Amino acid sequence: MAALCHDIGHLPFSHAAETELLPGGWTHENLTVELNRSKEMREHWEAVTPPLRPEDIVKLAVGPGKLPEVKFTNWEAILSEIIVGNAFGVDRMDYLLRDSLHAGVQYGKFDHNRLVQTLRILPRDQESQEPMLGVEKGGLHSAESLLLAQYSMFSQIYLHPVRRAYDLHLKDFLRAWLPNGMFPPSVSEFLEISDIEVLAAMLADARQGTNIDGHESAKRIIERQHFKSVYSRNPIDLQINPSPGLAISTALIKKYGEDNVKSDNYIPGGGVFDFPVEEADKRIVSSWAISDILNKISIDFVFVEPTLRVEAMKWINLSRNEILASS
Repeated sequence: MAALCHDIGHLPFSHAAETELLPGGWTHENLTVELNRSKEMREHWEAVTPPLRPEDIVKLAVGPGKLPEVKFTNWEAILSEIIVGNAFGVDRMDYLLRDSLHAGVQYGKFDHNRLVQTLRILPRDQESQEPMLGVEKGGLHSAESLLLAQYSMFSQIYLHPVRRAYDLHLKDFLRAWLPNGMFPPSVSEFLEISDIEVLAAMLADARQGTNIDGHESAKRIIERQHFKSVYSRNPIDLQINPSPGLAISTALIKKYGEDNVKSDNYIPGGGVFDFPVEEADKRIVSSWAISDILNKISIDFVFVEPTLRVEAMKWINLSRNEILASS
């Protein structure tokens, strides 16, 4: 039940607007907790034979990282890690394989059967008896394949500049459409807003006159007139300026105006992918000690209004070093 209900607090369109359009301190995990504790869900838990306790569902569905005030036994921590663990949670395995299938790409595929077969509950390291999910040495390549699949899906699908541009337009529309520009933290109000309501409102606003607050953002999404990428960070620019995207977007705003420029800087959360590996001689070692490929990805895009793209790119190419050095 925890596995089935661990993401019921997601906003419409999942993560797209979560960081900026929920009240301070709220996340989809908070909403998941409140929903699983609600009177309506409690009735379902109590109807099961034997009855389930809402707090058990909440613990396993969210995990100790999101519930620091709640005490977890070692067994509860392991069970929650199986569902939402940073490295081997079934949530991660599921979305990579499912998204790969529905996006029509091969990036997200990995040998999940081999990985599951080699998963073990191991001490965190040689000195600690704190248990966590790890792998036998023979499963390390499968674990690396999982993390490479995630890297590829992020770099090629989730963080693709066109997809990210639509996230920006979606957030702009939601700010204009939602009361006070924010999603309500109230469970009852939250449940009244799904993808369907947002899409219907977006279509209506796109068809109405330009005096509607969300008209421009809605029209860009419905008619596929998204802002175009004119810059993405590269290592050469980082040698000149630690925040090149910010420097470029600031310069473009001065030249073309704030309404014609958008920027997108993203560094995935979730901590470091480090897990214990059981060697053939039963010693426990860190995955970082024997793997060279467990890294993360970040992006730094700048977008402009479509009709300005060619001109803006020419200007950036001529002025890039000057812009980066002066910021």
